[in-house]
Amino acid sequence: MSSYFYLHTEKNASNADLIDKLKKYSEENQTLIYVLDRPLTDQRYTYAYSDSLIILSPKNKIAIIDYGDNEERFEDYVDDVIEDMGSISDKYLYKEVLGRPRKWRSSLVETDINSEEINDIEDFLDSLYLDDELDKKKLDLLISLFIGSINDIDRVKEEVPETTLDKVKQKIQLFDGDQTRFIYGNLGKKKIRIQGLSGTGKTELLLHKLKDSYVNDSSSKIFFTCHNKILADNLKKRIPNFFNFMKVEQQIEWDRRLWCNNAWGSNSYPNSGAYRYICHFYKIPFYTFSYQMSFSRACELAIIDIKAKYGTEKVEYALTHMFIDESQDFDEHFFALCDLVTEKNIYIAGDIFQSIFDENISGTIEPDFLLGKCYRTDPKTLMFAHGLGMGLFEETKLRWLEEKEWKDCGYNVRVEESNYYLSREPLRRFEDLEEGFESIRIIETEDTLPNTVLKVIKEIRKENETVQPDDIGIILLDRSKDIYKTADLIEYKIRKKIGWDVNKAYDTKEKIPNTILISNRNNVKGLEFPFVICLTKRIINSPGYRNSLYTMLTRSFIKSFFITGGEMLFSGLTDGMKESLNHIVENQEMVIQEPSDQEKESIRTRFKYNLKKLSHYDLMIEIFKDLKVEKKYHEKLLLATQQMDMVDTNRSTIKEFVQDNLKYLQGRVR
Repeated sequence: MSSYFYLHTEKNASNADLIDKLKKYSEENQTLIYVLDRPLTDQRYTYAYSDSLIILSPKNKIAIIDYGDNEERFEDYVDDVIEDMGSISDKYLYKEVLGRPRKWRSSLVETDINSEEINDIEDFLDSLYLDDELDKKKLDLLISLFIGSINDIDRVKEEVPETTLDKVKQKIQLFDGDQTRFIYGNLGKKKIRIQGLSGTGKTELLLHKLKDSYVNDSSSKIFFTCHNKILADNLKKRIPNFFNFMKVEQQIEWDRRLWCNNAWGSNSYPNSGAYRYICHFYKIPFYTFSYQMSFSRACELAIIDIKAKYGTEKVEYALTHMFIDESQDFDEHFFALCDLVTEKNIYIAGDIFQSIFDENISGTIEPDFLLGKCYRTDPKTLMFAHGLGMGLFEETKLRWLEEKEWKDCGYNVRVEESNYYLSREPLRRFEDLEEGFESIRIIETEDTLPNTVLKVIKEIRKENETVQPDDIGIILLDRSKDIYKTADLIEYKIRKKIGWDVNKAYDTKEKIPNTILISNRNNVKGLEFPFVICLTKRIINSPGYRNSLYTMLTRSFIKSFFITGGEMLFSGLTDGMKESLNHIVENQEMVIQEPSDQEKESIRTRFKYNLKKLSHYDLMIEIFKDLKVEKKYHEKLLLATQQMDMVDTNRSTIKEFVQDNLKYLQGRVR
């Protein structure tokens, strides 16, 4: 399957040759092409004529081709498609930009095409090419309506953007072939797994499937869940906004037809979690977190209790559909429980890895949809962030992936002798920017970090006249206590020299409009910014630090600034890191020397405690032993990590949490 080509029509003897040519061209030239027989956005539209194709490709007129022999019926078909597209345009308020169909039909649609004369696809597309930039923008809007990739018309605006910031902000997003297949495809199976890097659009795709499941079956009961409580709360707020944006006319019936909560839940409220709801529905025991009870074990016991209750009889279904986000946080016991209690489909979406130091990148279960393109971040930034995070630019590497694992992460891989040549395909989001635009910059400073941050913000403002405070995120990567003093100084300088309000996310725990965000590395999950400024006094080799370095640098969708030093004698920045970034920028690829077998074994064992798949309980016990924590404090500290939603947090963060809270508990005892 290709991410560049999407087909939604039946192939037959009359159209197969043209479809095959279009598919081959799209894959070889990395060009988006959709071949449809009807608009996909609204399934209520039907057409009597079937001997036609609609060919959509950005920058080229919409081609509607007749390969039948009934000219009158073809003309009726074209008129019906145009009329229906006008109706869809009106529904999503696109008419304000596109105008009425009679205005865009003559300039953006071509129907006088003889399919038998299409021999060369490049010549065919050249004949449809649009020169006017506003026409290209209107065409993208029409394509988005055809495939259901609806954009916020207030965001994309009518005028053609001129600045880098506005070009990226207003870029019309189109589903690629893989994404479109997930939304409209029918695999004929119950469990459907979608996997990809952060930023590949997994949650957005789940929301589209959720909308279709909710609207198309008025009697359905649906649970949307994930492990993290904060993320579940964010999703519950996001669903109504998404439904409103997609013009869903049905009202959401919370806790009757649709639930959105974290997976576990609490004993006091039956609708507070997926597992809690299941226990309530089947009237089986509900287990809370304790020394002896992990979530995996609770799900395993629920399966046993439900089967014991029903015996050999058919289990009554508690739900029609289930949607599971961040699936890497669960094991198979939860998926098996969902399978037992769900009638129709279970959609499971997860990161290909939660951490670049995860042991398993390519899992034993192959996903049905593997999304390789990260649409948030420019490929150059993503490559450098991976390389820096994994220590690939250093003599002693911290992490290594084999060829299949690199490919599963969306890389094109070429191996020559002992060198890996790794590259990523370009993204439409950045195609209108100048070739080789700077998406990441290293700043090794001898000045203070606050002064350097202020200089960067002034530069951003000078180059981007329309930049707003909430377009910039400032992230402090270090763990030392004095980072909060650094944040205070940055806040003071921004308020005094620029006059912008500041939001310290580690206090507010949210993103506040019209403020510039400052955060430690723990409070930016799920956030993205046009510009990200990452600060660290010195680059260190801790896996937790390196993973944060990777994830924070990829929070930008225009440019990341990596500032290091700040009066430090040694910043940890090496010539190899700088030279590798220059090579990535100039050649759109990174070249990495493959470690020897001995070095690979050393990499695998160096961080054995971090790579070891421990349960949260076992990890906590190891930390208690390391810190010599008295047993009387164990249960309170265990419960505290669960209440703070730290069950899946890395070892170094939990250790720091235990140290801080142990002092508090010891103080209370005294």
